[in-house]
Amino acid sequence: MSLIELSATELLQQLSRGDVSSRQVTRAFLDAIESRDGAVRAFLRVDADAVLARAEAIDERRAKGDRIGPLGGLPVAVKDVLCTQGEVTSCASKMLENFRPPYDATVIARLRSADAVILGKTNMDEFAMGGSTENSAFHPTHNPWDLQRIPGGSSGGAAAAVAAGMAPLSIGSDTGGSIRQPAGLCGVTGMKPTYGRVSRYGLIAFASSLDQIGPLARTAQDAALLLEVISGHDPLDSTSVDREVPSYSQSVTRPLENLRLGVVREHFGEGLDADVNASVREAIEVYRSLGATIEEISLPHAKYAVATYYIIAPSEASSNLARYDGVHYGHRTDQRAMMRQLEAERSALEKAGDEAALAQLDSPLVRMFRRTRAEGFGDEVKRRIMLGTYALSAGYYDAYYLKALKVRRLIRQDYDAAFEQVDFIIGPVAPKPAGKIGEFQDDPLSLYLLDVYTVSANLAGTAGISIPCGLSGAGLPIGLQLQSPPFEEERLLRAAHMYQTATDWHQRRPELQGI
Repeated sequence: MSLIELSATELLQQLSRGDVSSRQVTRAFLDAIESRDGAVRAFLRVDADAVLARAEAIDERRAKGDRIGPLGGLPVAVKDVLCTQGEVTSCASKMLENFRPPYDATVIARLRSADAVILGKTNMDEFAMGGSTENSAFHPTHNPWDLQRIPGGSSGGAAAAVAAGMAPLSIGSDTGGSIRQPAGLCGVTGMKPTYGRVSRYGLIAFASSLDQIGPLARTAQDAALLLEVISGHDPLDSTSVDREVPSYSQSVTRPLENLRLGVVREHFGEGLDADVNASVREAIEVYRSLGATIEEISLPHAKYAVATYYIIAPSEASSNLARYDGVHYGHRTDQRAMMRQLEAERSALEKAGDEAALAQLDSPLVRMFRRTRAEGFGDEVKRRIMLGTYALSAGYYDAYYLKALKVRRLIRQDYDAAFEQVDFIIGPVAPKPAGKIGEFQDDPLSLYLLDVYTVSANLAGTAGISIPCGLSGAGLPIGLQLQSPPFEEERLLRAAHMYQTATDWHQRRPELQGI
């Protein structure tokens, strides 16, 4: 079995025993990237020389007997939404195409401290806005199971990299399902931790009250390893919660007893694909065979989750993205060309004697703002900025944004009531398997509805995990979602591992035809 076919846990064991070096492991994944990523296009940037130098430095320290961190030279791919000192961090946007942050995000710093080898930055929907990774300003990412299909999003590159054997571990971010949904569509394991469990310092913000960073991996055991490294209180993030981090990597293999699982009545209605329904129902029966009790529950406000999310998230995006104005950093329009155009317009209006139009003409500063943002942002980002600005505007704030916040509270109350009855909520990750690239181009609402089962966890601030549970008739992965009360990641990972010890869906690999 080649190195890229091993799980992160297996690779770490070999590294710790000295059976392989970090350089050998890293070289194997770099070779996979070189041979496969031309078709999958999961990565935006990989500096092979720097990556190998990092691996060799860890090998040298290990040879000297120095203490090695818990990731011990394992390669990790990182979604291009986390600031990395001195390296381009673009958020897959023309706006930040040449932005080099002067500092590391806390998660990046923790990866380095744990002796991870950061392989490169993975592709994503621009500013994490999308569910298909087609909204990247640079290129779409393809699903390794079928190169004509989407990998999901916005962490599509991170999920595809793991699915295609180009990284054993990756880091994504989840604002409304952006880790869990692509994990489900790509047949890997992906976890959204509780809001506050992982520091958001250095995460380029989309919606600050919803964003959370988490791991993507082949197995729940591998995800536990990565989550343990990146979790913990951070004084640089005021939303980071000061709670002890359990030893996820040590406890994940312990099965749970007296497990109570809640099946949400509203998650099995109209719009759910038949193959998805069948696979999820079979997974529920696997848990029953493992001793779990299955109960039907209700989340009565779940039907409002997508509408609520698409008011709150764009509103926060409208505020967060106001900083990209061409003044401090990021893209700035060609000011000479802009001034020539502005003077030409002014001259034409003066000759025509159109005083009213002259009075409405932009000042140079306003014109610079407008052109910079028009050039730097893609269509989906502009759409969400406009939605959010409208919802926050005078006369509409109470009707939209304030009402959405009230519904968000009701959704959280539904979760609180459900978790008084059951330990976890179980159900589908997405209503259907991966669609074809271009399928959602003229129908963004259909793309938004791919997150119908995932956005509630972000609105409620709870934890969720996606694990593979089947294949569709077309051979496409199907994901099972488990959701837990806040800060119950330890038990959630154990529940996911229980399923993976009883099934082999997480071991299935795409054939990567033509690669």
